[in-house]
Amino acid sequence: MALIVQKYGGTSVGSVERIQAVAQRVYKTVKAGNSIVVVVSAMGKTTDGLVKLATEISPNPNRREMDMLLSTGEQVTIALLSMALQELGQPAISMTGAQVGIVTEAEHSRARILHIETTRLTRHINEGKVVVVAGFQGTSSAGEMEITTLGRGGSDTSAVAIAAALRANFCEIYTDVPGILTTDPRLVAEAQLMDAITCNEMLELASLGAKVLHPRAVEIARNYGVPLVVRSSWTDDPGTWVISPKPQGRSLINLEIARPVDHVEFDTDQAKVALLRVPDKPGVAARLFGEISRQKVDVDLIIQSIHEGNSNDIAFTVTTPILKRAEAVTAAIAPALRSQSNPKFDEAEVMVEHNIAKVSIAGAGMIGRPGVAAKMFATLAAAEVNIQMISTSEVKVSCVVNAAECDRAVSALCTAFEIEAKSGELLTPNPCTDAINRVSPANPYPDAINRVSPHSSPTPPVRGVALDLNQARLAIRQLLDRPGMAAKLFGLLAQHNISVDMIIQSQRCRVINGVPRRDIAFTVSRLDGENAREMLTQVAAELGWGEVVLDSAIAKVSIVGAGMVGQPGVAAKMFEALAQQQINIQMIATSEIKISCVVAQEQGVKALQAIHAAFGLAGSEKFVVPA
Repeated sequence: MALIVQKYGGTSVGSVERIQAVAQRVYKTVKAGNSIVVVVSAMGKTTDGLVKLATEISPNPNRREMDMLLSTGEQVTIALLSMALQELGQPAISMTGAQVGIVTEAEHSRARILHIETTRLTRHINEGKVVVVAGFQGTSSAGEMEITTLGRGGSDTSAVAIAAALRANFCEIYTDVPGILTTDPRLVAEAQLMDAITCNEMLELASLGAKVLHPRAVEIARNYGVPLVVRSSWTDDPGTWVISPKPQGRSLINLEIARPVDHVEFDTDQAKVALLRVPDKPGVAARLFGEISRQKVDVDLIIQSIHEGNSNDIAFTVTTPILKRAEAVTAAIAPALRSQSNPKFDEAEVMVEHNIAKVSIAGAGMIGRPGVAAKMFATLAAAEVNIQMISTSEVKVSCVVNAAECDRAVSALCTAFEIEAKSGELLTPNPCTDAINRVSPANPYPDAINRVSPHSSPTPPVRGVALDLNQARLAIRQLLDRPGMAAKLFGLLAQHNISVDMIIQSQRCRVINGVPRRDIAFTVSRLDGENAREMLTQVAAELGWGEVVLDSAIAKVSIVGAGMVGQPGVAAKMFEALAQQQINIQMIATSEIKISCVVAQEQGVKALQAIHAAFGLAGSEKFVVPA
């Protein structure tokens, strides 16, 4: 039959009765002819209790000692679950991360997995034992045998990494919700359960649902082609499959620190349309893109910069053949967007730019690595390529550049990220976009996995809606508009280990003392906001930029769906849903399968609920997440 890795979270093993129920489930799976490795978390709130004990001893406990302390929680669970299996007559053995051969970086509390020595693990499996592994932990490779932990979501990461190392048929993540939902059921009770979602969609929706799956686990599954399913530990329902592309023969050495970028992509068949000085009020984006949608104009990137006074700029890219239609639509609607207070001064202006190209880097390994975008910008600066637009997502960074500089940009990026250049490579399709229709949810154990179903249905344009209330926005005014400035800015942030999410460069250029300047805005974790502001303010005079402004009262709401490619009305529907609730959009950024809007923090939940309803994502069943 199959080799299966199962992972059970803290609530699934939160009591003796729950551990015995898990043992019964594992036993039943073994009796069906499968070989099983089980990865478990600490029982219930054990880890929280251990953290509380540590903080009672020290307000700032040593990270090494914290790893030593926190790793004990999983050891209790593995021993008890092994005992429970043995009581059922099933041979089982418990193993810590060190015993199972999980070798990590020597980074306490946030280590990444380097490789897994599978010899001992394989021997026990071949002997017919269920191997019960402590998730969340490993050991350093420096000969010191230091216990390390993997950070938040570590047990998910352990399970998928073991599945990759063993080349398991699939990995099951058991949790307290029935699978991946279209949004967080704590905010929308009617959130709908999905049968399947692609790996790229799942990576983009890192905060989707009840945060049941950590992005690092999805990253490993995507990189190594591990079929992954999220299921409820309370029922036998089939759950949600996270579909990965076929494995590309990637080395299992440096498992989590392999190169972050898989592809350098480009598209020279692009033009840019910018609408400058549109009123900063609800409904403007909805009106513009609603008309664009009605005229069947399909846009690619969309960005809306931070406001300046009472207006801001919206820019988008289209393919060259439809540029004239896009320009006509925008020119026709521009007068209607004129400010009512001072129409002559604030009249919206249409700016069109031909001969541009979009250059992108893409890869699941970009998540949580602050230096990747900075390296891209530095590489383009070194090649004397100026960046006109920037758009970011969890797995892609795209820059709009002059078409004449495209070849130079692609060549430089391929060299910098050690990617083999492919002649004429246009934007590559998502390798698992179509796979979403290849899972048969009626069969919870498709063979290895026999995922192809001849009966496929069209993928809906939007798969889920996510809300992030933990971001802050920084804006830098009057940044010099020349190659290298973005590289310096984001290089500084990377040096301070600050990860950046959305990046928006304004389209309006001001010439001050003969020097062209633009504003740039970006979002970071709220915890990093004040430190980033202080650091950037200190170097502002030296680097020649203006005021650094921090806004921590923001929310980011996003829609994700591989099916939105080539569907002009998706963005318009999202913007209209916000306009109907009188929610003003402060920033817009897009990728091929994601549209994100920054709104006021107090309107974040209302924005999520409005967008979820607008795309008809609600189901008939209400899901309650256990406390």
